[in-house]
Amino acid sequence: MVVRKEKRNRKYFGTRRWGAGNIKNARGAGDRGGVGNAGVRKHKFTRMTAKHPELLRKKGFTIWRSKKLKYITLEQIGRISAAEGKTEFEFRNYKVLSNGSPASGIKIKATAFTKKAEEKIKASHGEAIRI
Repeated sequence: MVVRKEKRNRKYFGTRRWGAGNIKNARGAGDRGGVGNAGVRKHKFTRMTAKHPELLRKKGFTIWRSKKLKYITLEQIGRISAAEGKTEFEFRNYKVLSNGSPASGIKIKATAFTKKAEEKIKASHGEAIRI
């Protein structure tokens, strides 16, 4: 029967800092890797506002934990209206995309619309209302 070898790093698991050399090495938080977005809303954000205010509210700065809109197409709305017989819809946190064609006289309330979707809805004598 073949004897299976243990992985080399198993023999270092009981030691204090295996793979870092001397215990004095790899002491700080930088050795523990990134911890997600920890500190972005506290000390790191304060540093950004104090030292780099030019980065705020400019192109390229994304809001921390911004809500992403879900999307729905006019084709999907058309299917729902055909199945349920509704003419009024409300979609919170949704963006309406222009794929498909809407039923005539439909009233859609949503957080956002594409330009083409609004044009299609208005062309079919419907209403596109932003919430």
